[in-house]
Amino acid sequence: MTALILPRPVLNEGRFASIPVFTDDRLFEQTGVRIAFTTREGGVSTGAYDSLNLGSHVDDDLSLVEQNRVLLIEALAPELAGESRGLDEVLVAPKQVHGDQALTVETAADVDGVQAEAAQGADAIIVAEKGIGALLCFADCVPVIAVLPTGRFAVIHAGWRGVENQITAKTLSLMADQETHVSGVPASDLIAGTNIYIGSYIHRECFETSPDVHDQFTGKFGESCSFDESHIDLGMALRTQLMRVGVDPDRIADLDVCTVCNNDRFFSFRAQDGIAGRHGAFAIRL
Repeated sequence: MTALILPRPVLNEGRFASIPVFTDDRLFEQTGVRIAFTTREGGVSTGAYDSLNLGSHVDDDLSLVEQNRVLLIEALAPELAGESRGLDEVLVAPKQVHGDQALTVETAADVDGVQAEAAQGADAIIVAEKGIGALLCFADCVPVIAVLPTGRFAVIHAGWRGVENQITAKTLSLMADQETHVSGVPASDLIAGTNIYIGSYIHRECFETSPDVHDQFTGKFGESCSFDESHIDLGMALRTQLMRVGVDPDRIADLDVCTVCNNDRFFSFRAQDGIAGRHGAFAIRL
């Protein structure tokens, strides 16, 4: 099997039904993979969770969260709207634990088992099967979506712990190895041709850290990720680890929006004193 050459990644804002997202239409046109970073807008939640809160672990009404997730699927994957499958059969949204475990949906038969594992905790979902979406939720942490040239994709939650323990690079290496086993394309070629998309997250001017966390980052990723003595650039640390495993820097598209500074459009745990909904990183291949 020969891998596709993906279009260079871009993130443009579009609206699907009531939901504005940042997506890459050229990627969808070529591969059928729809990626999306949501905002706060387009849902039914209220108050601090207004309105498209996709996180089920906050104090929002869970029935509203489920409605928001259904709205997301109906907007971005309308092909699935007429099917009889329930939300749990088409969407994996794990309990996020700031670890480095990635779970894989290789075929539709894997969904039940992956859902059970996801409920125990995971911070990355790899999907090879069509018609199965992955959703992870954020309110300052770094949302990442990686798409291989063959269409296999991963949605990754990288908080500062996730960036520090290199969950994104680990997940990319794992999914490339999986695809090599299936397609025969060398993992190094797959990684070099992978598109990386980074959504909104807390930027360096707002991410104040303790001295020990600051030292961990500069020790692992160099002084370029240090903004000053008490602030770290998570995006730079993430880029550094990705390039070390062979990602082409021209294939990294960063929305470059700070959640704290743009709390009117995105949820922010810090800006909202810990009472906040969660926007999402979502992907599905149709």
